[in-house]
Amino acid sequence: MMKILILSLSLLLISAMNTAYASDEDLMVVDENQTTAVNQTALSLALSDEASGLLTSLEEEGLLFMAEEEKLAGDVYSALNEVWNLRVFDNIGRAEQTHQAAVEMLLERYSLAVPANQAGEFSNESLQSLYNDLLSRGGLSVEEALRVGAAIEEMDILDLQERMAQTDKEDILLVYSNLKRGSENHLRAFVNNLERRGVQYSPVHLSQEEYDRIIEG
Repeated sequence: MMKILILSLSLLLISAMNTAYASDEDLMVVDENQTTAVNQTALSLALSDEASGLLTSLEEEGLLFMAEEEKLAGDVYSALNEVWNLRVFDNIGRAEQTHQAAVEMLLERYSLAVPANQAGEFSNESLQSLYNDLLSRGGLSVEEALRVGAAIEEMDILDLQERMAQTDKEDILLVYSNLKRGSENHLRAFVNNLERRGVQYSPVHLSQEEYDRIIEG
């Protein structure tokens, strides 16, 4: 009887783990080129199962910042695609729109104002300055544009890690952790595009150890 009970509990645990894993995987849609979009329907369902509560000032600041940083990525890639007409910018640019929408889903959940969606315009002055600089650099050459893309993903990874350390809310962590996975995939995609052009990329913001872990992953 005891063996049957232990076996039943083990099967239930395995089933629960598999269900959680599948649910998490369903939140992200990854194609053969590492482009990673958020499944908005799956995310909405996942968030409905999580408690919300009151935000700290750091959590609120983090959500507003990350919404605009994800917008920055999409805006830069869209603008660079207009200049260079590269599939990687088109694909990842459209994926970044779903990343932005994922954070905005949290903003709406916590009754925070969603930032204006005018392309190339940001309420955060540091992000506005960064956008202008990245767009200028990306217009110099195709290779520099791809380096800009990789650098953006590095910054996104670090900022998401920082914001994750500032919260214990499961709904926010769910979104941030999946966006981090997406940024890691996008970093690999930009590096792969550079390597196909014979360009060796070196990390600008990440440590070499962290960068190597992501690329090798």
